[in-house]
Amino acid sequence: MKMLSVLPQQCLLLLTCLLMALEAVPIDIDKTKVKAEGHVEGEKVENPDTGLYYDEYLRQVIDVLETDKHFREKLQTADIEEIKSGKLSRELDLVSHHVRTRLDELKRQEVARLRMLIKAKMDSVQDTGIDHQALLKQFEHLNHQNPDTFEPKDLDMLIKAATSDLENYDKTRHEEFKKYEMMKEHERREYLKTLDEEKRKKEESKFEEMKKKHGDHPKVHHPGSKDQLKEVWEEADGLDPNEFDPKTFFKLHDVNNDGFLDEQELEALFTKELEKVYDPKNEEDDMVEMEEERLRMREHVMNEVDINKDRLVTLDEFLRATEKKEFLEPDSWETLDQQQLFTEDELKEFENHISQQEDELRKKAEELQKQKEELQRQHDQLQAQKQELQQVVKQMEQKKLQQGIPPAGPGGELKIQPPAEHKAADAAQHPAGGDQPLPPGHVQEAAVRTDAVHP
Repeated sequence: MKMLSVLPQQCLLLLTCLLMALEAVPIDIDKTKVKAEGHVEGEKVENPDTGLYYDEYLRQVIDVLETDKHFREKLQTADIEEIKSGKLSRELDLVSHHVRTRLDELKRQEVARLRMLIKAKMDSVQDTGIDHQALLKQFEHLNHQNPDTFEPKDLDMLIKAATSDLENYDKTRHEEFKKYEMMKEHERREYLKTLDEEKRKKEESKFEEMKKKHGDHPKVHHPGSKDQLKEVWEEADGLDPNEFDPKTFFKLHDVNNDGFLDEQELEALFTKELEKVYDPKNEEDDMVEMEEERLRMREHVMNEVDINKDRLVTLDEFLRATEKKEFLEPDSWETLDQQQLFTEDELKEFENHISQQEDELRKKAEELQKQKEELQRQHDQLQAQKQELQQVVKQMEQKKLQQGIPPAGPGGELKIQPPAEHKAADAAQHPAGGDQPLPPGHVQEAAVRTDAVHP
């Protein structure tokens, strides 16, 4: 079982992943002239993350569909237009019950995952300023109106969503790289503003020196040219450059033996060229720029070689490219350090945008500080009221004690003495024979007993 690698740089490779399930193509190579490679035939190769937020769901669906013999046969004979039109999706009705059941389960799990993501986001912002359309966009790769079963519409939506997302992937990467470079320049200029004239001149001199050092590198061959491929043939493959053969080269670098050079396999061919310009040990070499250079090389080769624009290079396309004049006599290749990555106007616009963001953050910080101060003021006020109330209660308790009123308990209740305690207290205050007058009608106990003994 074999599927094409799904790569984060690829735009339409997902379609081909769903389209192709081809067995390994035999390679007619003199093995005595080729270095042994670590890859073992039949060994499962882990595919890189596509960068899509539904990457795992996508992989699982592909793996399940591969297990159905009927669908696998349809994949082998279908073309890209059939997939884009949704014709292939209708074949889902003919897959086995076990496969449909497994797909249903995968969809329910994905719907549950997305609902948790939306709930978490809504909880984090407390329903203030939620972009509901942006949240619903998460469901573009499946039919959320039917959350329980995986239908042909789900497969069609998955294909279209992945195709669209991956088509924009390279464009997004270029935009992010441009922002990265402008931010570097912005920070450099801001740093120079903090220096005195002498230090600023020294820093600028160092910057120019590093630029010159970075630009001082061996010639970079035109990507995809004969000179560039022959260098890989000789240095990476360890073969005689005089025996360079395009067909053998293609099969050597079709790592997964699926009959195509995908974007990952193409990018691997540019490593030798990139090492001429970039070294992670050098301060002047930026590895982010190296990856942008790799991306541009791959795009350039694809534009020249990929005839049907499916983001894959077949053996036939590759051999046709080697017959072109550009393959033998290419133009010189300009590296990033030889190009203007942005204009002063673009940098100024970028800095204005940064300034606006900083102003917004500053305003939010000031508002939060004011809220903090207000909360502290209210807290101090409550503490003062609490202390004042405690003082008043204390004064009232002291006054009650002075007036002979029982003190109040912790909850404000009066402390009432038991009856026995009252009697003892009365006896102590009014002993028999005392001078205190008795209430009317009250007869002393001693006198009563005397009358009873002596009538």
